[in-house]
Formats: sequence, structure tokens, C-alpha cells
Amino acid sequence: MHYEGNIIRPPSEAYSILLQASVGCSHHKCTFCGAYDRRRFKIKKDNIIMADIAYAAKHYRGQTRLFICDGDALIIPHKRLLNILKEIKKQLPWVKRVGVYANTKSINIKTSEQLEELREHGLKIAYMGLETGDDVTLKMVNKGTDSTGMVSMGKKIRNAGIKLSITVLLGLAGRKRSAIHAIETGRVLSAIDPEYVGALSLMLVPGTPLYEEYKAGRFTLIEPDEMLEELGIMIANTNLTRGLFHSNHASNYLPIKAKFPKDKDSTLELIRKAVAGKVRLRPEHLRAL
Repeated sequence: MHYEGNIIRPPSEAYSILLQASVGCSHHKCTFCGAYDRRRFKIKKDNIIMADIAYAAKHYRGQTRLFICDGDALIIPHKRLLNILKEIKKQLPWVKRVGVYANTKSINIKTSEQLEELREHGLKIAYMGLETGDDVTLKMVNKGTDSTGMVSMGKKIRNAGIKLSITVLLGLAGRKRSAIHAIETGRVLSAIDPEYVGALSLMLVPGTPLYEEYKAGRFTLIEPDEMLEELGIMIANTNLTRGLFHSNHASNYLPIKAKFPKDKDSTLELIRKAVAGKVRLRPEHLRAL
């Protein structure tokens, strides 16, 4: 397989075939993100992508999931992405699910009919970084969209029959807007009603603009108990029809895995116990990005 740089994939794709069709992130302006260093976004040449699919066909017969890397593979022009999916189906017929990262821009440039066509050819799940539903914080971290755009594009890809996994980031708003961030994020999640929500806890990365804001005293990184309180407020304000809300990423202090709506109340009780010191948290030295 031809890999360039660090390969970024969701935790749930840990055992998937990783096909790198693009390098970096098409947005690459979020102030908190250090995932892609200074790499410029590019789409890899078709012959390299097809060679990797052929390699996977020979060496990865036991894996039924495939993830197309890197940060926003949905941005690949429709015909090229469709051809990639067709080749996956042809050479790896045992693959049951293909996933990609997506953002509001890449979802917007695809028509609803194109998204449905991608789904029909194997694209079953997309991962979108909401981070926050608070418009002030979205602007502060240079996310490139607002909550209205997040809701609209989230609904669009769901309506195409593609499952949606949304990432939110605890602590992103700092201390002053912590509660607002939690409430507004719950509002947006409820409006989109995704199949999956993954909560991560902010870890400042040296060299990123947000880290420099922190070093200059212009951003406050909240404490673990404040992260938990924020998570509790967020969950209390989130209503999913049939969604899985989890915080099992290595960055989190309290791993949770809750099926909504049935586990909502018990999860809030667990968080209350954790805030009160009755539940052991993940030690700081074990946290990771």
C-alpha cells in the first residue's frame, strides 16, 4: 500500500482496510487540529489508488470494512470517487462497508442523487467533525461553517441513506462558553439525529493556533471535572431517535457507550457520580490523541 504521512482514521475503523486516496485535509484551517502538519491537500493519482486496491485484494481477504483516507475523501470528484467504489466492489467483493471523512463543503458539492449513487456502490458511512454547535466557537476555531450549515449538510447525507457518525470536542469553547457549547451542540445533534456521536476531549497540540492562544493566556483549558460537567449538559440536551453516543476515545477521562434514548438517564447518573468522585477516571498519562 502506498501511504504518505500519518494515516488518520476514526477509532471505529481500526480493523478496516485503509485505502489512502487523498492526502491531508481539504479544509486544514481548524485552529485546534495538528493532524496533518503542513501537508497540502491532494488527491492521489488513479493508478496508485487502483494498485492499492489490487494489493488489498491479495492481502486483506479477512477484512469486511474499508476506509478511504485521508481527511476528506468525499471531496474527490464524483466520477473518480464512483470509479474507486466500483473497483473496490469488483476486486474486494467481501467488503460490506466503505467509509469516508466528510465536511460540509464536500457534502454540499455533491448532489443528493450523487450521494445516493455513492451509497448504492458501497459508501455506507461518513464521519463528520461537528466539534460544536455553538456558532461563536465554530467561528473562533475557523471551522469554515456555522451550525445551520452543519444541520443542513448532516441531514442531506443522512437522507441519502448514508449513515453518519459525528464527532464533538469537549473543552473546545474554553471555560466561559462551556455550558453554551454543550447546550448548542446538543441542539445541533438532535436536529441532525445521526446514528453515531463520538465525544473527544480537547488536547492542545503544540504548533497549532489554539495552542498559541493557550500559551498567551487567551484560551483556558478546562479541568477534567469541568469536561465531565460539559459532557453531562451536552447529553442532557441531546435527543437521538436511535443513536449511539460514546466517549471511548483515548482522550477522554470517562469512557461511556450509551444507546439513545434508553441509556440516556443512566449515563447522566454515571457522569454525576464521576463528577462527585465516585467513579475512577482515566489517568492523565494514559490519555492520547
